[in-house]
Amino acid sequence: MLGMFRRPGDPPEFTGLYGLAGAGALAAYAAGAAAGYAEATPAAYLAASGLCIASIGALASQRTARLGNVLGATGVGLGLAATLGAVVATPGSDALLPVQIVGALGVGAGAGALVARRMAITSLPQMVAGFHSLVGLAAVTTSIASYMAADPAHLDAVHAASTYFGTFIGAVTLTGSAVAFGKLHGVLPSKPLALPGKNALNLGLLAGNAAAGAAFLTTGDPGVALAALGATTALAGGLGAHMTASIGGADMPVVITLLNSYSGYALCAEGFMLGNDLLTTVGALIGSSGAILSYIMCRAMNRSLANVILGGYATAAAGPAAEVGGTHAEVDAHGAAEVLTSARSVLIVPGYGLAVAGAQYAIADLVKRLRSKNIAVKFGIHPVAGRMPGQLNVLLAEAGVPYDIVEEMDEVNPHMEDFDVALVIGANDTINSAAIEDPNSVIAGMPVVEVWKAKQVIVLKRTMGTGYAGADNPVFYKPNTQMLLGDAKTVCDQLNQKVTEALGLSGA
Repeated sequence: MLGMFRRPGDPPEFTGLYGLAGAGALAAYAAGAAAGYAEATPAAYLAASGLCIASIGALASQRTARLGNVLGATGVGLGLAATLGAVVATPGSDALLPVQIVGALGVGAGAGALVARRMAITSLPQMVAGFHSLVGLAAVTTSIASYMAADPAHLDAVHAASTYFGTFIGAVTLTGSAVAFGKLHGVLPSKPLALPGKNALNLGLLAGNAAAGAAFLTTGDPGVALAALGATTALAGGLGAHMTASIGGADMPVVITLLNSYSGYALCAEGFMLGNDLLTTVGALIGSSGAILSYIMCRAMNRSLANVILGGYATAAAGPAAEVGGTHAEVDAHGAAEVLTSARSVLIVPGYGLAVAGAQYAIADLVKRLRSKNIAVKFGIHPVAGRMPGQLNVLLAEAGVPYDIVEEMDEVNPHMEDFDVALVIGANDTINSAAIEDPNSVIAGMPVVEVWKAKQVIVLKRTMGTGYAGADNPVFYKPNTQMLLGDAKTVCDQLNQKVTEALGLSGA
């Protein structure tokens, strides 16, 4: 991840030197703890929280993304060290406990490194969902174990409520993320599960959780309390699995951000439960940022969060959607290359099809060749393009596309008429003009990249089929549109070759 946004020709960086500052912080904590200062651990948590906050700020830009990764890793490392030190300093603690913790950390780090190295960049969405499920599992097991280790007679209301909410949110996150992983990885069907009375089922599960929570918070019997936590785990797990299964694949980007938010709130509850300021701070950061991103994604689809969670695209249109038809024009790679090489400005609009085909490297080469002949090239990315927020940005950055030519939908739409060519690669719903032109379309009102306003449009797509939303696309039949049909990777390679020949460049 640290080298993902690095471009050829960038000056050398020495991010490893930040390790010196991290080592200094660890040494300062160790010295304070060894001297018997009780404030050493809270101070380390405060410093780690500050580093995590700074990390999120740095990750907001590709220019500082590598620094953000380093800051985050340093903050988490300092927090782990402080937690381990606090365990060692606890009177009466088992001498083998730190060894067990370090062993578990080693196993987890090894497994994480192995997964990260083997996971293809196009599989990032399901990897994120899988990791979210582990956060949920940790929240559930930690909450229950914490209650079992505590003295129920002296458990105050704040810790009891935190234990319950950590269990509830953790179970929802665990099963919801597992189902999202299955949908994204193709193990489970992408289409939404439509059980009869699904909303009533959700309400029943929610009511059961509320009853279990009330029993846990009011009982003085540890056996009843543990049974209530077990019931909460089962009911919340069923709720998370059913609600996520009822959401279609087209809405998975929002589901990913929402589950990210849930995992943060679960961490926050654990922080209150364990009296750990670092967990509370980091959990609040993750929860709030995930919620904000979910809101932004819903706005980008002209949807409400409740609509996404409870049933998918709205069906209460005033009438049937307008029929889309006509004769579409096709072009081959040679013809598309002639259009591109004769243009002065080109906008490339990537979609999930680019990610599936793994065509990002071919596109990066194409952009390099066009720019070498002073043809201005920009990318326009829709907020919900791909299967998770930022997926296409990451793919392009990995392929070495300069990040200063990658822009968002709102940045390119006002200047669309200035582009000589809009090249669409593997996108459908996010460029569908029916969202603006047809009030009865299932995606009516959804902001889209308005490629049809460019002088010429070339749509590279495998077939003429519809996108996830199932809406026909009038852009395919507009007079300034030509369809370039075929596999994105194969066609992009052919396009590269033809552009290279047309520009008189070498094939290297």
